Amino acid sequence: MSRFFATGSDSESEESSSADEITPKAPGTTLKQSLLLSDDEEDTKRVVRSAKDKRFEELTNLIKTIRNAMKIRDMAKCLEEFEQLCRAFLKSKNIVDKEGVPSFYIRLLADLEDYLNQLWEDKDGKKKMNKNNAKALSTLRQKIRKYNRDFETEIAAYKEVSRKSFLPPLTCSSSESEGEAGGVSAKSFLKKKPDEASKAAKEDDDDDDDDEGWSGESKESDSESSDGEAKRQSMAESFLKYVLFLILTFSEIKKLSKRRDKAKARKHIEEEEEDGGEEGGEGWEKVKYGVPLVKEKPKMFAKGTEINTTVVVKKLNEILQARGKKGTDRAAQIELLHALAAIAAEHNLGQGILVKIKFNIIASLYDYNPNLAAFMKADMWKKCLECIDELLDILFENNNIFIGENIAEDSENLAVSDQPFRVRGCVLTLVERMDEEFTKIMQNTDPHSQEYVDNLKDEGRVCGIVDRLLTYLENKGSTEEICRVYLRRIMHTYYKFDYKAHRRSLGLQGETKSEQDQEESEGEDSALIMDRLCKFIYAKDRTDRIRTCAILCHIYHHALHSRWYQARDLMLMSHLQDNIHHSDPPVQILYNRTMVQLGICAFRQGMIKDAHNALLDIQSSGRAKELLGQGLLMRNMQERNAEQEKIEKRRQVPFHMHINLELLECVYLVSAMLLEIPYMAAHEFDARRRMISKQFHHQLRVGERQPLLGPPESMREHVVAASKAMKMGDWRTCHSFIINEKMNSKVWDLFPETQRVREMLVRKIQEESLRTYLFTYSSVYDSISMEILSEMFQLEMPTVHSIISKMIINEELMASLDQPTQTVVMHRTEPTSLQNMALQLAEKLGSLVENNERVFDLKQGVYGGYFNRGYQGGGYRNQNQSNY
Repeated sequence: MSRFFATGSDSESEESSSADEITPKAPGTTLKQSLLLSDDEEDTKRVVRSAKDKRFEELTNLIKTIRNAMKIRDMAKCLEEFEQLCRAFLKSKNIVDKEGVPSFYIRLLADLEDYLNQLWEDKDGKKKMNKNNAKALSTLRQKIRKYNRDFETEIAAYKEVSRKSFLPPLTCSSSESEGEAGGVSAKSFLKKKPDEASKAAKEDDDDDDDDEGWSGESKESDSESSDGEAKRQSMAESFLKYVLFLILTFSEIKKLSKRRDKAKARKHIEEEEEDGGEEGGEGWEKVKYGVPLVKEKPKMFAKGTEINTTVVVKKLNEILQARGKKGTDRAAQIELLHALAAIAAEHNLGQGILVKIKFNIIASLYDYNPNLAAFMKADMWKKCLECIDELLDILFENNNIFIGENIAEDSENLAVSDQPFRVRGCVLTLVERMDEEFTKIMQNTDPHSQEYVDNLKDEGRVCGIVDRLLTYLENKGSTEEICRVYLRRIMHTYYKFDYKAHRRSLGLQGETKSEQDQEESEGEDSALIMDRLCKFIYAKDRTDRIRTCAILCHIYHHALHSRWYQARDLMLMSHLQDNIHHSDPPVQILYNRTMVQLGICAFRQGMIKDAHNALLDIQSSGRAKELLGQGLLMRNMQERNAEQEKIEKRRQVPFHMHINLELLECVYLVSAMLLEIPYMAAHEFDARRRMISKQFHHQLRVGERQPLLGPPESMREHVVAASKAMKMGDWRTCHSFIINEKMNSKVWDLFPETQRVREMLVRKIQEESLRTYLFTYSSVYDSISMEILSEMFQLEMPTVHSIISKMIINEELMASLDQPTQTVVMHRTEPTSLQNMALQLAEKLGSLVENNERVFDLKQGVYGGYFNRGYQGGGYRNQNQSNY
């Protein structure tokens, strides 16, 4: 209550006023604060702490919680608090960068890792843990091992040097000896007043125990003794302890450096021994540390066991039981099977048990890589080829061995007896898997390296194994197995050009006598082999897939060797284009490759329209590389996920089977040029004309957009420049752009009959340039002599006469021939309005029919309309044109 309103005596008022005067008022205290703060809050003092103290206090609290959880073995709590500790340490990163990593943090990391390792090694203790603690133990152990990698040096220093206090007591023997080594001992220095020295040492030891860090900083004495001698004594003692600490530290550092030097020397010696072992052969064996470990091979059978077929089969089943299990050493399993085969051969247990062991060895080699996408390593691949060769050798030498998948394990006959051996297994399956492994090896090897060439040399061995199996199955196999092995042989033959048969067809012989003898000694041509194998499959196969693959390979081989009519007729008779979209992707890739090869064959034979139609589907899609199985295009992850990408990569064709994509595009563009340029000249003023090739028009537009026209560089630029020259009827310039040194090296020299292809191209360029010239300049002439045209385009008179006659018959050129004078007389007849309307109606009806046919084809799902397609667009569909 205020003294102005008090109802007491004067003495009371004086006392209250004096009390008010004596009580000091806190500076800065406002009325608002006095109203908000309670009496308790006013009494407590506010302590201001630095950010370092706050962060370190948070860390120490978490560390205490972790240590409490360690005492009661609560791993879940440890894991939870450790994660919080890591986050708190990350928050205090700025302080740690300035001050350094706190010692108590390093101590906890080291202690926690040791504690977790002890718990992990305690098998009985782990079994007694509940599920949550066991899981938390495993997780925390992995996290602490990973986390401690960033603090390896600090933890190592803590474990080596700082297990004991940085300031050791003077009474310990080690410190005394170190002090004597430094020239001064603790007892001699403190000889005068031992009581005071011991007292000061005791105080300092207590200070050391209270100190949480191991940084070696000593606390000053808090003694308030008035005696100056005691102060000097304590200072001398502190100095002595600091000197002893330095001596200890330097000695520990020397020990650490010596250990590191020894470790480096030991590592250097091991590396030298490894190098010496590689150079010297198999005489050296790498051992761990000092004592050599004698590697003993596991004993197959106990001593004194009688080795017979039953015992060996039992041991074989024991080895096979571990197949596919987690933790099984696959290499050791293969070695055991080899050892078992050697024991069986040594004790003459018969070829039956040997064949069964060989089957399992080959299967184990295939299982060495559990991942389906992984390919076999070189050493495993060599072993696989050798084992299959050995297996076929045994089967050829012993006709009394019957193998098959339909033989049950109970009915197997592996012992030596009068009955023939019966073994469960399938050689054909092993060879097919070997062929697939060879394809995977070629897919995963860099095609531009020497390693690819070395791996490709193994194809001879693979084909040899397939041929041997083919001979074996022709005698003992079923029809289905023969068809399967025939298809394997076809797949290794269909894409290879037979140069020797080609030389024989041209009447050429080898340059040397050895080459002539070699050609005479060789067997039948690849064409005869393909014909014999494919016809057997056509007649005997019951599965559509094998027959479809055989037909496509046969067509590909015909087209590759320029047998255009046989390839075309086989494609027409097979009707594959109607239902190929129902086949699996590898068969569709084979179909695309066959169509491309068919189009290139038609181009070589001068069938320009057929070549364009065969290549149209592949080239117009814009992803010929992907459709031919020669690579993947970059797509978004929405269109193709990682798993689909892996599957598509396994479908890729090996590099040595690729079709040159630049050659393919050049053939397509040149074919489109020879068709499109005359058509554009004939319908120059027709607003409703259709494009024959969209891709060709795109290239023309790209060429027109270029602001600066220079000499052509790429293949596409050469074709565009040649097209512009052909528009003007300049066949010589067109010829110079299409056939030159650069184009020869890129495209035309890749054909087997290079010169014949060039001559065909020159002929086609001359003929189409003549047609373009007549379309473009017919309105300028009243009449023109055929002799002049023959000289301009360097064509024979009969050829010029034939071209002009066909143009007149097809109503492409409004003219007539004057036979006596060999002159073309132009007719200038303009159509009437009724005729123009009739022509427009006919064009609209034609476009409507074409649209209806396209919609019908889409509904029917027709794939690859090569043989269902006429000439698209611009009246070419309705014009029954033939080749000129």
